[in-house]
Amino acid sequence: MIKHIVFWKFKEHAEGATRAENTAKARALLEACANLVPGILKFEVITAQPGCETTEDLALYSEFVDQAALDAYQNHPQHVALKPFIGATRDTRQCMDYVV
Repeated sequence: MIKHIVFWKFKEHAEGATRAENTAKARALLEACANLVPGILKFEVITAQPGCETTEDLALYSEFVDQAALDAYQNHPQHVALKPFIGATRDTRQCMDYVV
């Protein structure tokens, strides 16, 4: 199994919207990817919550049966299509993949 974890911090304003608006849109776009390909075991999209310590605005925690399933997800047209929006609205992106 491979775990794929990504964190994003969004710009205060980008693409004509606020940080909160862009975070919400990115979350919706990512949530729509939860069942794109076979081999997704877990797919959680999390936004920062008031009262909880955080340095990021949005996180994706996902698990895949193997690297081939993660690759299929990464290369799926729907996932590829959301990258320009997130790229234009984020300040930073942190990612870690690891095998368990």
